[in-house]
Amino acid sequence: MTSGIEPTPAPSGRVARRAATIDVVPPPAPHRPGPRWSRRRGVVGVFGATAALLFAAAYVGPMGGAILSAQADEPETVTLYAEGLGDTQAVSTGGERAAPVLDRSAYNVFVKPKPTPTPTPTPSSRSGSSSSSDSEGSSRAAGPVLYSGGGSSAEWMAAAGIAESDWGYVDYIVSRESGWNPNATNRSSGACGLVQALPCSKVPGNGYDPVDNLRWATGYAVGRYGSWAAAYGFWTSNHWW
Repeated sequence: MTSGIEPTPAPSGRVARRAATIDVVPPPAPHRPGPRWSRRRGVVGVFGATAALLFAAAYVGPMGGAILSAQADEPETVTLYAEGLGDTQAVSTGGERAAPVLDRSAYNVFVKPKPTPTPTPTPSSRSGSSSSSDSEGSSRAAGPVLYSGGGSSAEWMAAAGIAESDWGYVDYIVSRESGWNPNATNRSSGACGLVQALPCSKVPGNGYDPVDNLRWATGYAVGRYGSWAAAYGFWTSNHWW
């Protein structure tokens, strides 16, 4: 008797060998979730951390107090920096701090005394009159003393020691320098006297005295030109000497 299912034909040899070489991969294992953090474990961890903090505070607290008390027992060192720092902190925090007292007793100031002035005697009326007369005389001597003695040109040349052979040369020069006026003065240069000596102060005696003026002129003519004749020749060529 035969059923309605037809038998499957057996594979051939090549197909059978190929099917034997195929590896069968097992299915992956199902994923299992890890253990979850339970509420009990969280409470235990919080209590442990709190206990550790309290233990550390109990250990460090007495040590800090001992250090602070030791610092408080030490004497305070007062320095300029500490004073300034304390004043700055007092100002910044609004606190009150006693103002420092500066001791200036170690400073000595030496003041040089002024010399006592020498008393000046009060002049009497007699001495005052004599001093005034002396001052007037000195002021008159300091200024130019004009000549008022009189005389002639020949008398003055003779008194000055000029040789008569030179009188003509002297008369020519003096006539053109001063016109034989013993008190002649050049307002611009200050030359004075018969020969217009410049400066007038170089004449020994008085520059306005005709005899003193001619004596100086003789020394000037001989010393500069060699003689009165040579001085006359220079004057006629240059109109000065």
